Amino acid sequence: MDSKLKQKTAKGLLWGGVGNGTLQLLNLFFGIFLSRLLSPADYGTIGALTLFSAAAGLFADSGFVLAIVNKKQVDDDDYNAVFWFNLATGTFFYCLLFALAPLIAQFYRQPEMTALSRFLFLSFFLGCISGAPTAYLFRNLMVKERSTIMIVAIIVSGSVGVLCAYNGWGYWGLAVQTVLYSGVNSLLIWLRCPWRPSLRINFAPIREMFGFGSRQLMTSLFTHINNNVFALLLGRFYGMKLTGYFTQGNKWTTMGYSTLSGMTNSVGQPVLREASADPERLQRVFRKMLRFIVFLSFPAMLGLALVAKEVIVLTISDKWLPCVPVMQILCLWGAFMPITTLYGNLFNSLGRPRIYMWCTIALGLIQLACIVASYPFGLDTMLVVYTSVNILWLFVWQYFAYKHTGLRLIDVLRDILPYIFAAAAVIALTWFVTRAIDSLILSLTLKILIAATLYTLLLWLSGSQILRESLHYLTHKRP
Repeated sequence: MDSKLKQKTAKGLLWGGVGNGTLQLLNLFFGIFLSRLLSPADYGTIGALTLFSAAAGLFADSGFVLAIVNKKQVDDDDYNAVFWFNLATGTFFYCLLFALAPLIAQFYRQPEMTALSRFLFLSFFLGCISGAPTAYLFRNLMVKERSTIMIVAIIVSGSVGVLCAYNGWGYWGLAVQTVLYSGVNSLLIWLRCPWRPSLRINFAPIREMFGFGSRQLMTSLFTHINNNVFALLLGRFYGMKLTGYFTQGNKWTTMGYSTLSGMTNSVGQPVLREASADPERLQRVFRKMLRFIVFLSFPAMLGLALVAKEVIVLTISDKWLPCVPVMQILCLWGAFMPITTLYGNLFNSLGRPRIYMWCTIALGLIQLACIVASYPFGLDTMLVVYTSVNILWLFVWQYFAYKHTGLRLIDVLRDILPYIFAAAAVIALTWFVTRAIDSLILSLTLKILIAATLYTLLLWLSGSQILRESLHYLTHKRP
């Protein structure tokens, strides 16, 4: 990378990591209280509705936020058109889901879901209102500002959610937390963003961005369906309790990999777009970001799987033990998830969202077929199949990356395999050394200390450039 782009990327990754890391720690903090106060069925009820609210939010946004980020030149009319379009479509989809709420409750055989879903669906509507200013902050790499806003929003919403749960509100406490987070986040984004909409409504920019936006919509929609199909099937056929166990295990895994994916999304597409004019430079930028992501994601996610039992029992009690296997299986997929995110950023930066869209749709259809086929064998088998398909699909992403950028598979493997093998060896050795320890606190402490020490030492002795550059940036950062 050239010096200017390297510094911009490093700063974005740093604040993306700090912001997302802090956000996940706060989610963990509030989640511990909520998990102890609420039942698996409460979590299952909210998890079963997530598919509908998030899908509606994607339709309302229609991919135009990322379309703005990807444009070479943006003016006030672009932001204004996206704002009014999001507001109109958000209103339409909220009214549609409001009317469909009784049918959703009937599908899950839970009559009380009618009022709950109508309230919970406000969360995506509030998110739609802030679409245009969010695009402004994203495009201008205002990662620090976005991170601060998310942190404040989770503190406010988490505090209120815990208070509601403590007073016996049950799943309504989770619903209040979700809606309040969207509301506070939208308010603060508007207060921080210098851009303001006008009544000069012109939807010509929407037509111009429709090609990219519609493809991004389909991509996001199928990604969302892929990530939430379990909650839909489990809620319908296995009941809310098992859905709650899955939701809890998935939540802990998501807290792990979303920190890393958030770092990638904070800078990935803008930085790759800036380098996209020069294929050789684009490859260098992509490979360096890839090495950094794998350097962090594999020890983090495999380590989380290693300490899953200790973390669950010590934080939210042994009533949630059935979610440990769910969490451990999903952690393996979570280690690869930031890589998939980076490939998506690459295709979007090249102005080829069609590739990302069709690959995601194909992946979603294959996953759905595999999950349905493995459904009679139980949740664990479904999760193993789901994880395997996602990992193998990386070779499809790589094929298209080679086709359009010349990025070779052998170079990618050289970049990532040393970190994968190092993380796997360290985690295996740590498990072997600590397997006989009965004390959960002692086991958790030793596993973290041993794994972190061995991984850092192994990379240092092997001369890892990413480790040395990361330490240098953190300790010798210039103004």
